[in-house]
Amino acid sequence: MLAGSDLTVIRRGRRLLDGVTLAVPGASLTALIGPNGAGKSTLLHVLSGALTPEAGQVRFLDRPLGDWPRADLARRRAVLPQSSTLSFPFRALDVVLMGRSAHAGRSSHDHDLAVAVAALTAVDALALAERIYPTLSGGERQRVQLARVMAQIWTDDDGEGQGRTPRVLLLDEPTNNLDLLHQHQLMRFARHLADQGVGVLAVLHDPNLAALYADRMVVLADGRMVADGPVDAVMTEAVIARVFGLPVTVQRHPTRGTPHLVPV
Repeated sequence: MLAGSDLTVIRRGRRLLDGVTLAVPGASLTALIGPNGAGKSTLLHVLSGALTPEAGQVRFLDRPLGDWPRADLARRRAVLPQSSTLSFPFRALDVVLMGRSAHAGRSSHDHDLAVAVAALTAVDALALAERIYPTLSGGERQRVQLARVMAQIWTDDDGEGQGRTPRVLLLDEPTNNLDLLHQHQLMRFARHLADQGVGVLAVLHDPNLAALYADRMVVLADGRMVADGPVDAVMTEAVIARVFGLPVTVQRHPTRGTPHLVPV
């Protein structure tokens, strides 16, 4: 669905990405992990079209990303950044409605409002709808922003807003500022989107959290891809020790059976 090939990014003489190739297929949740400075956010920015690489190309639905009209791409591809600065006294509902700007002229206000309410409900944030956005906590803001990007790519293929229209969602450290409950709520929602056909790529710091919800794990280090494959194949003692420099043992989650890292 979304694919970057041989991506290289150089800034101030440093290779932030060095020939990285990555595909984000539909109906899947891919977790992107790696140490600080590995190039994870840079890769996400290139895949989103926000950053142009020195070499390589990004294609969406077999079409170069740059060939897409901006509004058409925005209705199919959404990005949740690490942080979103907004100081104006908008209601949380108004912030979510901003995600509907790509649908201007194609959707009525009443429909946009219904979508915004549905998106807030989906991320357990409907109670925040009338709150003033700058007064929200970091975690509350993150949930509102997730609702905004979901409203951006919302379709009417079925009652939940998910369906056959190809769409991709890029999440840059989406669990930042979230408490334990809402970390798992967010990841369950991302998992639900993938099950409904959306291609989801999430930059995550916690391999154990990633393993609970992802189909696939990609590991970056020093701007290069170290591993890419099913979670069981990637989340091994050797890979984690090599990339993070942390000796671990791999156990199994007691109820889910997924790999679980324990430092030794």
